[in-house]
Amino acid sequence: MRKIVVVDYLKDWDAAIEDIEVIEAQSYLTDTKYTDIRNARIFNLCRSYKYQSAGYYVSLLAEARGHKPIPSVTTMQDLKSPTIVRAITVELNELIQKSLASLRSKSFTLSIYFGQNVAKKYEKLCKQLHDLFQAPLLRAQFIYKDEWVLQSISPIPINEVPEHHSSYLRRFARSYFARHRFNGARINRKTYDLAILVDHEEQEPPSDKKAIQHFMDVADSMGFYVELITKDDYRRLPEFDALFIRETTSVNHHTYRFARKAFADGLVVIDDPVSILRCTNKVYLAELLAKAKVPTPKTMIIHKDNRKEVETALGLPCVLKKPDSSFSQGVVKAKDSESLKKELDEMLADSELIIGQEFSPTDFDWRIGVLDKQPLYACKYFMAKGHWQIYNWEGKKQDTSGDVETVPFEDVPFVVLHTALKAANLIGDGLYGVDVKEIDGKAYIIEVNDNPSIESGCEDKILKKELYASIIKSIKRRIDNHKNIKTDE
Repeated sequence: MRKIVVVDYLKDWDAAIEDIEVIEAQSYLTDTKYTDIRNARIFNLCRSYKYQSAGYYVSLLAEARGHKPIPSVTTMQDLKSPTIVRAITVELNELIQKSLASLRSKSFTLSIYFGQNVAKKYEKLCKQLHDLFQAPLLRAQFIYKDEWVLQSISPIPINEVPEHHSSYLRRFARSYFARHRFNGARINRKTYDLAILVDHEEQEPPSDKKAIQHFMDVADSMGFYVELITKDDYRRLPEFDALFIRETTSVNHHTYRFARKAFADGLVVIDDPVSILRCTNKVYLAELLAKAKVPTPKTMIIHKDNRKEVETALGLPCVLKKPDSSFSQGVVKAKDSESLKKELDEMLADSELIIGQEFSPTDFDWRIGVLDKQPLYACKYFMAKGHWQIYNWEGKKQDTSGDVETVPFEDVPFVVLHTALKAANLIGDGLYGVDVKEIDGKAYIIEVNDNPSIESGCEDKILKKELYASIIKSIKRRIDNHKNIKTDE
């Protein structure tokens, strides 16, 4: 993949960096030899990103050509809006206060060159701001009103970098290109770049280490450069063609921010942000399944005004679920009136709406894996020993989860497969795990999960390596389709 720095005038960039081409904006915009490049990463260092300026068109045409611009047009637009800037940076408040605590002035300007500042003490704040607004040169303006507030963040025109900062700029640029995987010769031998997001500290990740290695091996054989990334690699998303999330997802979590940014930057994403939003909220799922007339155990959306109706409507015991529950966490069984009141008090204190379902005990739940709106695998997930759920987080370590039995499709009741597909296809065409209870020959949807478990020796027991290959083939096909659309445009 070619790496190209674009400036208004060649005199604006005097840092010679290995494997980095430097060209003027006019050449990139008008010379047909740049139009026809299939794989390129464009580092836009033009003096202005204003609407319809040369800098604006460099990133706009880069996206149209299927190249990867930094900054993207989306980032350019975000930088213009103080409301968006404040919304995106709200979670940095603690870091902002800590970083600027020693200042005695009422205003402060932080210059960020390739994610760094000349003062080492602002290193972490610079990195975080650069992660959120990926532009090479940024100027963050802070004001003090009872506490430090980020008033604005904007691009720095390269010709406005002070002369006494020039040596820092060159050093930070070299560090940036060396630290990121922009210069690796191996990239040129691979057609696709895939990032797999993992959390090495997660106790029950969706894929174990052996399964992750299977994904990497299969992807490598299909022409992918594959790299495991973590939550600290947010800024590196533009390096890749696709993001595959193998970490438990949640909306109020970095996994959703990764999915959202990757999707906005044109990467293929599994799990995509829409699927995360839809699957991780049980209230949404309940409404969606009810509207589509997909059978579920008797379900009601509970709020403070109808909580007294729960016992009559669902009977006891009944199951209560927090909207964002997953892996049996945030799901409880109310055995009697007293425990029902207690659990409702606690859950409704955290959320305006929760889910209640009739208790439908079975020895196992079906899990149907679905990809591209087609069944991928089928398993029986048995309840944890002496427990009513698949997972028992309060039990002994060896009894945390029940057994898993992988089942060939011909042995899965048609009604289970059909109902699972109907439910998953309401969400999208991604990778899902649909939990189904089979009772008296009928199938009832419990939930649709994005980010389903795929572990070595469990879900892959029948298909083996072909299971991993099916998912990587889907990612490859999506990348190819995306590139073809870009070419057609």
